[in-house]
Amino acid sequence: MVGVLVDFARELRAEGLAIGSGEVQTYCEAMTWLDPSDLLDLYWAGRSTLVAREDQLETYDDVFRRFFLGTSGHPVSELLNLKVRATAESQAVLEVPITDPAEEGHEEETVLGLMASDVDALRHKAFAACTAEELAALRRIMTRIRLTPPRRRTRRTRRASAGRTPDLRRTIRASLRVGGEPAELYWRQRKVRLRPLILILDISGSMADYSRHLLQFAHTAKHSAAKVEVFCFGTRLTRITGALAHRSPDQALAEATKVVWDWEGGTRIGASLDAFVRDWGRRGLCRGGVVVVCSDGLDRGDPDVLATAMERLSRLCHRLVWVNPHKGDNRDFRPSTLGMMVAAEHIDLMLSGHDLSSLEELATLLPELS
Repeated sequence: MVGVLVDFARELRAEGLAIGSGEVQTYCEAMTWLDPSDLLDLYWAGRSTLVAREDQLETYDDVFRRFFLGTSGHPVSELLNLKVRATAESQAVLEVPITDPAEEGHEEETVLGLMASDVDALRHKAFAACTAEELAALRRIMTRIRLTPPRRRTRRTRRASAGRTPDLRRTIRASLRVGGEPAELYWRQRKVRLRPLILILDISGSMADYSRHLLQFAHTAKHSAAKVEVFCFGTRLTRITGALAHRSPDQALAEATKVVWDWEGGTRIGASLDAFVRDWGRRGLCRGGVVVVCSDGLDRGDPDVLATAMERLSRLCHRLVWVNPHKGDNRDFRPSTLGMMVAAEHIDLMLSGHDLSSLEELATLLPELS
């Protein structure tokens, strides 16, 4: 793919556009976050990074049409083949070589339809029932989830074109310019900020089938919003926000495993949440924020400790969400473990995290918890 982008930049340079190696490198880095088989992504990424003046747009459009949409079509064919091969490797779809998109449009639609159906089936397949190849495909799909924490209105205000609170200072200053008569009324409105999002993940032995994917989801959340904190617990609480700062998911999870020493061990939910409240919650970390606890509720500690920690945590945070993989698709789920029964009365929202669609549901519901 890098070779195709470099050849395209070389064609633009031959038409007179001043494009250096820095602009080409920026173009390649931009495409790592986009879909290289999507012509719209190719077009706008190149236009944003390779075009410096408005008078160059016509030349850029002509070269783009000739290079990517010409009769030879080798870049488009290469991109389609790359997409088919990547999807076949990750989702067990047979590779169908595409040589001419114009002549084989029907076959392309059939292959893409099969891909879409396989992706939809994977989204609703439990992590515990997936094969190694399917889990690798799900992790790649999970990197595209964009999570937006809820927002809240602060007490501070800012200038606005309309609103309910008049800006008396600006109004009086403007009236002094015209002899004291108020010529125009100015307004202010309250600022809006993101609420903190805190993810507390259970990485004990009973959560072994789900902990890896919950960490992947936490990594995606960490890079989607600014105020995101991530903690892990088994027999003790460990903060892994710094470890998940790496851009590569594999490297971030490798750093997290070095920090957490009680991986796939016992479970002490009450003691871990109590440590979070004492060491982090009371300092203001979760004040006004949304706390998401991902656990199956199999606590081996004292139920009274868990009840006290959940009560204090629910008072400190804005919303308390619990993700339990055992809930599955059961809408009438009732907790059967002692830990979940103790925690249920303090939970604002109960969700399932057993498959990709349930994690996407969590990402969709979070902005509504404002």
